[in-house]
Amino acid sequence: MLYAANIFKILHTIDYRDRKSGMKLVLWFVGIVALLALILGLTLSHTSDLGTSTGIANTSYTVVLDGASVRVALARTSAEQERGLGGRDSLAPDEGMLFIFSKDGQYAFWMKDMLFSIDIIWLASDSRVVYIVPNLSPGTYPAEFRPPEAARFVLEVPAGWAAEYQVHIGDTAQLP
Repeated sequence: MLYAANIFKILHTIDYRDRKSGMKLVLWFVGIVALLALILGLTLSHTSDLGTSTGIANTSYTVVLDGASVRVALARTSAEQERGLGGRDSLAPDEGMLFIFSKDGQYAFWMKDMLFSIDIIWLASDSRVVYIVPNLSPGTYPAEFRPPEAARFVLEVPAGWAAEYQVHIGDTAQLP
């Protein structure tokens, strides 16, 4: 802001004949600053979505289920929930995504834009597992998968994770 004030002071001291060229200089300067701000903003918003190389944010959120821990990115907003894990290349064995809904419901999930297989685990508001669909592949799109009863949370983990850690309906998770 200080620089802009100094530029305008300089412009007032320039002879009228030179003001047009001075104004062009100011407009170029303002345009370049605006462009750099836009590029920086887009870069920061893009990298904050990416987190690590697999796409899970560097975060301390952890879900524990049957003694197994999984680091999770949280999907709270409708935009985050719609995007989910779609478009990401993979998940590490200890990574996942936790979808948090504001009320209980029979939330349907599909494999749109998915590039790898996952297990989907629906959890009730008391953190109890109510439904599991294991080893869902991207080829199942556009089929939708929904639990037979209401859930408040949905956990997406790498395919085979639920079987490896012997997760069953009725088990209780520790949520962030």
